[in-house]
Formats: sequence, C-alpha cells, structure tokens
Amino acid sequence: MSPAPASPAALIVRGTPEYRRASLALFLGGFATFSLLYCVQPLLPEFAGAFGVSAAQSSLALSLSTGLLAFAILGAAMLAEGRGRRRLMAASIAAAAVFNILAALAPGWGALLALRALEGVALGGVPAVAMAYLAEEFDPKGLGRAMGLYIAGTAFGGMAGRVATGFLADALGWRGALVIVGLTGLASAAAFLALLPPSRNFAVRRGLRLADHLRAWGGHLKTPALPLLFAIGFLAMGAFVALYNYAGFRLTAPPYGLSQSALGLIFTAYLLGMAGSAAAGAMADRWGLSLVLPGALLVAMAGVAVTLADGLAPVIAGIAILTFGFFAAHSAASGWVGRAAKGAKGHASALYLLAYYLGSSLAGSAGGWFWDGLGWAGVAGFTLALFGMAVVAALALRRS
Repeated sequence: MSPAPASPAALIVRGTPEYRRASLALFLGGFATFSLLYCVQPLLPEFAGAFGVSAAQSSLALSLSTGLLAFAILGAAMLAEGRGRRRLMAASIAAAAVFNILAALAPGWGALLALRALEGVALGGVPAVAMAYLAEEFDPKGLGRAMGLYIAGTAFGGMAGRVATGFLADALGWRGALVIVGLTGLASAAAFLALLPPSRNFAVRRGLRLADHLRAWGGHLKTPALPLLFAIGFLAMGAFVALYNYAGFRLTAPPYGLSQSALGLIFTAYLLGMAGSAAAGAMADRWGLSLVLPGALLVAMAGVAVTLADGLAPVIAGIAILTFGFFAAHSAASGWVGRAAKGAKGHASALYLLAYYLGSSLAGSAGGWFWDGLGWAGVAGFTLALFGMAVVAALALRRS
C-alpha cells in the first residue's frame, strides 16, 4: 500500500523559513556523505607507504567504500520504508563519521579496509533516502531548487574530500586528516538532525517482506520514464568518472607535466558543479525538467570536445564545462525520478543511484581500455558516445 498523497498545505514551500532550514540540512547531508566517501583519494600514496602495499591495493580504501555503497543503497531503501527518513539519514552520517575516525586509528591495512567497507555500507542510508524525502516533502514548485542544493552539497563534499584532505595531511599526517574529516561529519550529522523537519507525508510501513520490495522495484522498472532515467544516470556518471580518471594520466605526462598537487587542484572544478546543480534546479522550476536535462547533457558533451585541444588552458576549461553540465544533468535527473515514481519513492531513488554508482565503477574503469589503445582521443570519443546515448534517452523522455 502506498502512503496517502500529500495535501498542499503539508508540503515545504519555497520562500518559507522551513524551506531554507530543510534545504540547508540536505546540503549538509550531501556534503558530509561525499566528503567522508572521497577523503581517502588523495591519501592513497600515503597508505601505500605506511602499510607497504601497492598502488592498486591502496585504491581499495576507496573502491570498497563506493562499491558497497552502491548495493547498501538498496538495503537502506528497504529499511527506510519501516523506520522513517530523517533519523535514518542522520544515523547513517554519524555512523560513517565514527568509522572514518576509527580508520584513522587502524593498526593495520586489513583493519583500515574493514572500517572503510563499513563506512560505505553506513553511507548507503543517505543518498536514496534523501531523494525520496525531497520528492515527498517539498512542494513541486520548489523541488528543483531544493534538489539542486542537495546535489551542490554532494559536489562540495566531493571536492572538499579530495582537495582539503590533502592539505590537512601535509599539516597533520593522514591519520590527523581522517580524524578532522570524521569530526566534521559528526558535526554535520548533528546540524542535519536539528535543521531537517520530520517527515509529514510518509507513512511507516511495517512488516514488509522481501517480495514486497522486489514488487516495488519491479513496478518502477515498468514505469515508462524511470528506466530511461536509470540509463541516463549510468551513462552520464560513467562518462564523467572515466574522463576524470584518465585526465590525470594525460596531464602528468609531457607536454604538461603537472605535479600531483597541481593536478589535485583541478578538483576545484567541482565548485562549478555546485553552480551547475543549483542553476539546473532553478531552471527546472521555471522551464521544466524535460528541457533542462538534455540541455545539460549537451553542455557536458561540449566540455569533452574542448578537452581535445592541445593547450593546458583549453583542457582545464573543458573539464570545468563538463563538470558544470554533468552536475546540472544529475540534479535534473534526480528530481525527475522523484516526480515519475508512483509511490515507494525510496525504492525508485535506490534504483537510480544503483545505476549511477555502477556506471562510475564499470564505465569509469572501461575508459582505461580506450586510454591504453587510443590515448586521449579514445577517452574523449568513449565519453562522447556515452553522453550521446544519454541525450537520446533524455529526448525520448521528452516525447513520453
């Protein structure tokens, strides 16, 4: 049984103090999730030296978290139907922050990996549930802007987790850096719980069986718009991660020869991702998601094309344009999932995010084959093909 539809009076309306508090809370939730998730990326060389592991083995500190997060999202969607939204999200952030602090104290490599794996599982309780909360509690006229602010928080957290942690490690060592990020996560969880209004348009559903959840997911796969949105999440995220993964190989090699610290600063392009997600939300509220989504994907494609130039400036400019377009597209697609789902919105969000993170893992890695065989032209061609397929799916959504 689906929850009763919300009455307009019960929704969070744009321009009210409640809307501002809820939007800030969700921004903090996105920030905390992605800063905790990605804070180890600049520390991988430190792990290799401290624990005597190879570069490939050191990457497990990140890949275990992201891989388990993808599947934990499905479990979190099931749990949220019987436990509510707000407290589950706050508890997930706080638990992940504690695991991050414990990872800083890990005596050995195995213990650190186990704690990072647990951190990924804990963080599964935020992304899908946050999207469902937005779809259920916000007035549709302000949903796009609120979703954009949440996605902006994820972009800021992703940037902070990569850039700020590197500077903290220089000053405090990698253990001190992880502790600071963990404490920041705990503070964010407390602020999130204090600011976010309780759910008013969600009815707790107890006694659900696995078959009930499978039926809900199956129903979403039969909803005409949703499979296209899931495909867009897979394709766009895969293209975005593939380009970022192999831009480092290009820019540290001749003729650019950037240092690792200079290369890390490229992640400040995520600030444009924040602007893109916020702008997409505002434009979606004004002109509609069916116009904003394909437009944002075309902007991302233009950014990829610019990176084909030889100079350093156009390569960085292209990465910035790509980042703006990708986060705008992700914001629009996320908002559309919530609107298209017919009940059980947490399940729909979970399927979208499962596709999103699988795209990151699978397509992001597949880009390496194109780099090895064709260099940057191969990577750019691969990502343009993925974005092109996403544009076709977005245009199909317009027709439907």
